[in-house]
Amino acid sequence: MPEREITEPVDLCLPDGRLNPDAVGWSRTPLHRANLRGWGRAKRWEYWGVVTPRLCLGVVASALDYAGVCSVWVLDRETGRTWSHEEVPPLGRGVSLPTAVGGRALVTAGQLHIELEADRVRVSAPAIEVDLAVGAGGECLGVVVPWSSRRFQYTVKDVSRPVTGRVVLDGTAYDVTEGWAVLDHGRGKWPYSITWNWAAGSSERVGITIGGKWTDGTGSTENALFVDGRAHKIGDELAWEYDRSDWRRPWRIHGPRLDATLTPFHERADRTNLGVVANETHQCFGHWSGWASTDDGERVSLDGLVGWAEEARNRW
Repeated sequence: MPEREITEPVDLCLPDGRLNPDAVGWSRTPLHRANLRGWGRAKRWEYWGVVTPRLCLGVVASALDYAGVCSVWVLDRETGRTWSHEEVPPLGRGVSLPTAVGGRALVTAGQLHIELEADRVRVSAPAIEVDLAVGAGGECLGVVVPWSSRRFQYTVKDVSRPVTGRVVLDGTAYDVTEGWAVLDHGRGKWPYSITWNWAAGSSERVGITIGGKWTDGTGSTENALFVDGRAHKIGDELAWEYDRSDWRRPWRIHGPRLDATLTPFHERADRTNLGVVANETHQCFGHWSGWASTDDGERVSLDGLVGWAEEARNRW
């Protein structure tokens, strides 16, 4: 699908809160001003996913109109043990999110404290302390996904960000000397019920971000290959093949410019059911293999990338 590349700053919304048609497209740097107004299914979040040789981490700071959903999750890859803590403050009290990518996000809710900046991830929760420095990356992928003039999402995927620092779990310190971080920055107004797929992988030279289901039929995708810091936009809607009865089986995602397989080493399953609000997410961490092609048609190997693939089903 042809997608317009945006090269100048643009407002996401018109003055009446509807989607600005000039905002629809993709960019290599964060150029959209997410000027969401009021309620009306507005969702705002920052997610950092981190993979190191020893640990996997996920940190969420979000405000979903009626509540904040904020959490930290850590996996010890050697032992399989996990730690997690979640807080759901009503109306998002104690959650402060920036208006632009790279701004400061703060969460102070119950026993959870999160501080996120462009180059720092700090978390404090029972039995969990995280202090990571995030290095500079190359280009990212910013995309506006339009369902309608009243339902739309702006997402920024920033992959292959090097991380260092320290994580303390139950009093045991783990020094992080190498690893990769991925930022998912989201601002938009969503349908009540939605299912999405998302996958990411990183290495020193190569990164990928791949999406599906939620973007189908919109004319936009969140698919891109990154090589030496340069983004190569993939406009094709991709086929996702995975086994919902056995999430640990390989996931294959493919299309004209990409054929990638994730072989999982861990499944993270999260379920929330608050009646009219519910979520079920299966996120599989693993090793990537396969290839993706650049804008010039060069096939780039994905073998050895580490990351995840997920399915999320939401009523929100």
